[in-house]
Amino acid sequence: MTIQEFLQGDKFALFAGVELLEVGNGYAKARMEIKPMHLNGGGVCQGGAIFTLADLAFAAATNSHARLTLSTNSSINFFKSESTGFLYAEAQEIFNHKRLAHCEVKITNEAGTLIATFNGSGYRKDAELPFEPIE
Repeated sequence: MTIQEFLQGDKFALFAGVELLEVGNGYAKARMEIKPMHLNGGGVCQGGAIFTLADLAFAAATNSHARLTLSTNSSINFFKSESTGFLYAEAQEIFNHKRLAHCEVKITNEAGTLIATFNGSGYRKDAELPFEPIE
């Protein structure tokens, strides 16, 4: 099993259309095509959809070490709205410890314009995941 296959178990992100593009050691990149189901009443991509995109990138980056890491705290800042095209979330783990992880995620549009930033902290459990750690 790979981390990509493992994260197919995140049914909410899967049904929201989030696609994992790349995973490395403490790193991940995901994307989501904005569809009508993602739009809020104002006609722009709903914040929860953007959060879900960022959260899956966070999960991939922090779980890349093959130890179950669950979010303990997350925050997001929105800077620009989008209503069409693809959004990308690029996650980089900036703190990696036996028990704690912290990750920064940048969400951009197809032109590379910053749409939002996400910060998440996670707790590493003793449970080993069914794939090899990404070195």
